[in-house]
Amino acid sequence: MQVNLPIREVFAFFERPENLARITPPQLGFEILTPSPVEMRAGTQIDYKIRVAGIPLRWTTLITHYNPPHEFVDEQLKGPYSFWRHTHTFREIDAGTLLIDDIEYSLPLGVLGQLVHALKVRQDLEKIFSYRSRVIANQFR
Repeated sequence: MQVNLPIREVFAFFERPENLARITPPQLGFEILTPSPVEMRAGTQIDYKIRVAGIPLRWTTLITHYNPPHEFVDEQLKGPYSFWRHTHTFREIDAGTLLIDDIEYSLPLGVLGQLVHALKVRQDLEKIFSYRSRVIANQFR
């Protein structure tokens, strides 16, 4: 997605985990458990609580790469996925900043996890990032 603001301003918003609640659909009940302010850097561990189908889950991520204002990577240490890596990339363009989310993930439970992915998880992730795009578009007018 493209926003018409300078890269440093956009990156500053996304490097604050406290802003995740603002861009996450309310039905997920997203809450950061790590005390604020969270210092973003490689090695930072962040604890969250979310609700999936009404069930509360704990999620812990680790910032494994941090290169302001161009990129950072969070990886799940504990949570609903067997593997999760989210690369946030910010590219300076003539009209502002291009935001790129690259997510690699897999579910537990083998074939059953693949079925749940096909029936529910993929669509849920698409809805979450669609919501996020709408909120970001409004945030960075």
